[in-house]
Amino acid sequence: MASKKGVAITAIVLAAITGGSFLLWFVPVENQTTFVVSDYGNYLDGVKNIHEVLEESIEIDYQNLRNGEISPEDYNIVTDVTSSQVTAQISEFVTSKPPEEWQTSYISYMEAMKKFNEYIGETKVLASMIENDSSEDEINQVIQKIEELKNESQELVKSSDDSRPN
Repeated sequence: MASKKGVAITAIVLAAITGGSFLLWFVPVENQTTFVVSDYGNYLDGVKNIHEVLEESIEIDYQNLRNGEISPEDYNIVTDVTSSQVTAQISEFVTSKPPEEWQTSYISYMEAMKKFNEYIGETKVLASMIENDSSEDEINQVIQKIEELKNESQELVKSSDDSRPN
């Protein structure tokens, strides 16, 4: 049979755990992270360099997919990694809070990265279609959409460059 002292200690421990749990639910947590940028032009140049490397990398693998030199499964692994890197870059844009004179350029570049991520997603659709032996017409429609997304992304990059403050 349990002693009164043991039951009291157990009750106190359980009450503390329960109380702590309720505090986690009732106390608001503010985890807004801000990515601090002091040189907005250099930061944008750095993001642009990363974007170019990701574009070149995915373009090589995309061509290898279309030529049958890489399997759709292997291609999807590459695109998942690239897409997560693009998403990380977009998140940094969201939290960087540029001054007003840089906002148009930053927003355009962030939109370019979003279009690039859509482009990656469509190439994954193509990989799936190749894997499932879809019709030539269906594949050509997706390839056309891929090219459109790529062009839209490039146009947004140009728009970002054109809207940079002097």
